[in-house]
Amino acid sequence: MSRTPRGSRLSALAAAMLASASLAAPAARAADPIKLGVLEDQSGDFALATIGKVHGIQLAADEINAAGGIAGRKLELVIYDTQSDNTRYQEFMRRVLQRDKVNAVFAGFSSASREAYRPIVDQLDGFAFYNNQYEGGVCDGHMVVTGAVPEQQFSTLIPWMMEKFGKRVYTIAADYNFGQISAEWVRNIVKENGGEMVGEEFIPLGVSQFSQTIQNIQKAKPDILMTLLVGTAQASYYEQAAAANLKVPMGSSVNIGQGYEHKRFQPPSLANMYVTTNYIEEVDSPSSKAFLAKWKAKFPNEPYVNQEAENSYLAVYLYKQMVERANGSTKRADLRKVIAAGDVCVDAPEGKVCIDPKSQHASHTIYLAKVDEKHAISFPKTWDNIQPYWLGKAGCDLTQKDPMAQYTPSSPPKP
Repeated sequence: MSRTPRGSRLSALAAAMLASASLAAPAARAADPIKLGVLEDQSGDFALATIGKVHGIQLAADEINAAGGIAGRKLELVIYDTQSDNTRYQEFMRRVLQRDKVNAVFAGFSSASREAYRPIVDQLDGFAFYNNQYEGGVCDGHMVVTGAVPEQQFSTLIPWMMEKFGKRVYTIAADYNFGQISAEWVRNIVKENGGEMVGEEFIPLGVSQFSQTIQNIQKAKPDILMTLLVGTAQASYYEQAAAANLKVPMGSSVNIGQGYEHKRFQPPSLANMYVTTNYIEEVDSPSSKAFLAKWKAKFPNEPYVNQEAENSYLAVYLYKQMVERANGSTKRADLRKVIAAGDVCVDAPEGKVCIDPKSQHASHTIYLAKVDEKHAISFPKTWDNIQPYWLGKAGCDLTQKDPMAQYTPSSPPKP
């Protein structure tokens, strides 16, 4: 009977143990959850519009986990309440990237909050989704933007309203980067379409008294009033304007779609408001109805499902596709290679949504929502597959160079 030398047996045993360990390591890594940081305002001035963003991420994560996760890994959410406070965004962004070691972050409502945390994401080589309508212009390879931008909302809304109501336009806007840059877009589009700006006011956040502004509008006699107001305090404008019998047709990229003022305020304070939005819960399509049914089953007390809620929901599915097409990698460089292919798309409640590889912004279906005297919503017009074209045309191309900057029509990328 032959015998294996004791040393050989030990070597064979060690080799078997090493082989077993090497096989187990990938399996263990595959079982580790993919961690998503969620930094959103669950309290403070913006919470009313942003609670749904958290819920949208939770709904998508639950669905994905129930279906087996992403590349065999479950999603784990690390959620912090940023309390409508920009310093909280900075604090928690460092925490989720450095301590919690999340793979991606879904963060921010106001543009001020985004610009507070964006340098931290850049510095720490993070990967963040900004799931909010905003003033546009961010060209940053660390960011994916799923919210609509001015060339999608204003280039559709303003010409339509000018043709219907007249060419004299007055703007009231929140006095920070969102309102200022959005107002610049309004000025440019009004001029391009042969209109006239008859007034423009910037209102500090937190202001809730508008008697002087209403008098100024009445004196200017505009055909159209563009309202770019943000937060619960500034939303007081609508009831005050209605009480003053100001009946100028209103256009907006933020109202109704974010703060569902038509549900919160007594009719007819929002009457004759026209809004371009990529989603609100009144969208009457099979995909929207199915989405709402799932939402209400999980969150039966949700007062309203707004565009930011849908943006946040679809963003998780975009991330899922990116990771799966990167063979399970969550590394930013690998995900950006997937985005650069130009065909990262999902079928969302609003319709098909795709990521533009040059700007890492999303295409959208744009719905023109009209509010009537009883605050019921109708949709006079829909624009399909509206691209976030401006950044790419202006010179932003993240497939070639990453400037990590924000640009405006008056300050575009340098050649």
